[in-house]
Formats: sequence, structure tokens, C-alpha cells
Amino acid sequence: MNSSAPVLRTVLGDIAPDAVRGPALAHEHLVLDLDHRGDGGAVLAAGRHTAAVTAELTALREEYGLALVVELTCRGMGRDVRTLAQISRDAQVAVVASTGWYYEPFHTPEIDRGSVGDLAATLVREIEDGIGTTGIRPGVLGEIGSHGDIPTPPEGKVLRAAARAALATGLSVATHAQLGRGGLAQLELLTGEGLPPHRISLGHQDLLDDPAVHRELAASGAYVAFDTVGKDGYQSDDTRLRLLLALLEAGHADRALLSCDISRHGYLTSEGGQGYGHLFGSFLPKVRAAGVDDDLIDLLTRRNPLRFLSGANVEES
Repeated sequence: MNSSAPVLRTVLGDIAPDAVRGPALAHEHLVLDLDHRGDGGAVLAAGRHTAAVTAELTALREEYGLALVVELTCRGMGRDVRTLAQISRDAQVAVVASTGWYYEPFHTPEIDRGSVGDLAATLVREIEDGIGTTGIRPGVLGEIGSHGDIPTPPEGKVLRAAARAALATGLSVATHAQLGRGGLAQLELLTGEGLPPHRISLGHQDLLDDPAVHRELAASGAYVAFDTVGKDGYQSDDTRLRLLLALLEAGHADRALLSCDISRHGYLTSEGGQGYGHLFGSFLPKVRAAGVDDDLIDLLTRRNPLRFLSGANVEES
């Protein structure tokens, strides 16, 4: 990854950022299993839901030009990169796979056993050699999780390991900040390991109704992810719109990322949910109606995620 010409590592191979002509979804799940309660809700199962996921992405490519999905299902979240490759091939949409660990309730046993260096080495091996025996290599570290205003010690260990792996491989880091909280602490831990802010995306900030925090994160050079668009049970889209417009008006349009974070099969359109296309079909029309032009929409939905993934700074792109 550390080369003069930036590339995006997808599940079907490396591509040049300028080959991506359409919008991207910066934080999604296409296959996952977070079903710790046993109710079967927090699942997008390989096989059972794959056809519906593929159909949605295909339709979004045809209607809106969807070109790329950043898939942030990592270790301990039911990751299945073979199925991601199948979905990408069938939908004709590029998919970036991830590595890392989610927040503490989903940690795997090696986190307790290993040092920060051990965990970083595990991530570097996946990035360099591929995930399991698939040969498919992650193109981003994420979603690296914490909950609360301060990460727990195991979560801090994982954040530091992710930063070290990012520095060793050239990848960027996307976080899970539970309900939008803890982004500043995540940023401090990641940059404390030497990772530049422009290679960090702080997740779920649209769930935190605090424009001052958003401005502080963006002013540091990090990306502010408004990535649960359409999840009205957590936050209304009207509030998300207000928060996004405040960030744009503060001069930080080049630091915002947008997505829907589809993480349950009930969110699929085939099951009556809002689907992956809610961003394009519902939220972006409201953004446009608020006076945001097409060039700025392209910045938010294509150029920003490409710059984040490739590790390029604003002045380099």
C-alpha cells in the first residue's frame, strides 16, 4: 500500500481511486452476525440474505451510480469475505473489506491474551497475507470500537493496535463510537500512536447532537462520519441534516462522510426497511433542498471517502 500512486484495495483486487466514478457508501455491512441475544435480528446471513443485499446494491448502481461500498464487518462480527467477493462480482459494485475488532462486548479471546504489539501484528498479517485462506486482503481497519466517553482498557489496546497496523501498512482507520460518544478520546489514542488525523474516521457522529465536538474533530483533520442515516430509532434524519449543515457551514465539508450502517436484516428493503439506498433516495434530496449543490454532494459521497481510503490529505488530492 505504501507506494507513490494510491490504490484502493477491494475484495476483487486493487483499483485506482480515479476509477471510481460514482458515489460510495462509507460505512456498511453486507454480511455480519452480531446476534448475542439469540433473537436473530442483528444478522445479515451469507446465503439467506445475500440475494437481497446483492439486489439492493445492483439497483443502486443502476439508479444512482453506486460504485463502492466500505464494508466494516471485522473480526468477531461474522465477517465473510468470500461472500463479499460474490456480492461485489454479482452487483458490479466495488467492496472494501476490513480488519480489526469491534467494541468490547464483541471482542475475541486474543485481545485479553495479546499485547498491543501482538494485536497489531495479527492485523498486519491479515492486511499483507489475506484473511484466512481466501487471499482477500482488507482495504481499511474498522470498525474499531469503543463505548462511553473513554474507551475501556481492552478497547484502548485495540485502538492502539489498529493505529500501529495502519502506520505499518498505509491503511486508514474507521471507528465505532457507540452512540457517537468517545470520538475525541478515540482520536487522542490513535494520533498518540503517530497516525495522522486525515487517516482516521470517527464513526456514528450523527448520533451525537453536539456540533462543537464535530467541529473539533474536523478541525483536527479527521473525518466525521454521519453514517447511520435513516436509523430513526436512534436519531431523526432532521437532526442529522441540521448537524451536517452546521458542519458544512463551519467550513468542514471536506471532512464529512455519509452512509446508512445497515446492520440488521430488518433494515433491508425486501423486509420493509429503509435499505442501503435511503441515503440517496431520501436524505440527499433533503440536503439538496437545503441548498447544497451537486459538486458538494459529490465531495461528500465520492471524493471524501476515496481520499480517506487512499490516505491522501486534502492538499494532496
